[in-house]
Amino acid sequence: MNTENKNVTAGIVDDDEIFTYGFKKLTTIKGLFDETLNFSNGKEAIDFLKDPQNAHRLPDVLFVDINMPVMNGWEFNDAFEEIKSQLGKNIIIYNISSSIDLEDIKRAKNNPLIADYLLKPIDELYLAEIARSLKNPTDRRRYN
Repeated sequence: MNTENKNVTAGIVDDDEIFTYGFKKLTTIKGLFDETLNFSNGKEAIDFLKDPQNAHRLPDVLFVDINMPVMNGWEFNDAFEEIKSQLGKNIIIYNISSSIDLEDIKRAKNNPLIADYLLKPIDELYLAEIARSLKNPTDRRRYN
């Protein structure tokens, strides 16, 4: 088993400032990620990812809300699919939502781009497991 941990940067793409604040606070207190970037909508995140000046700061994982203004999570997923091969880094995407609509869940789980669909509030233990698997890439699991 590999005991070396790599630095992990997460990104939260969500227009809910309270949720984002709580997510960042939790991940900081628990030491889950080395850095957490936040974006208030999908367009802001896509613009960041496409900007060559940010190539050294790309996140390892993105938690993308489904319901947002400007560019929602579904639109983000489509836009990300178009640019992912140009990024030079494998970024894992988790869709997050308070929606328990089975169509939303099925849509995310049927998309090979999406690692999983997480309900808000995100389970702290599952989030810790995601962070652990990213810090120890040889120990990564796929959950969907």
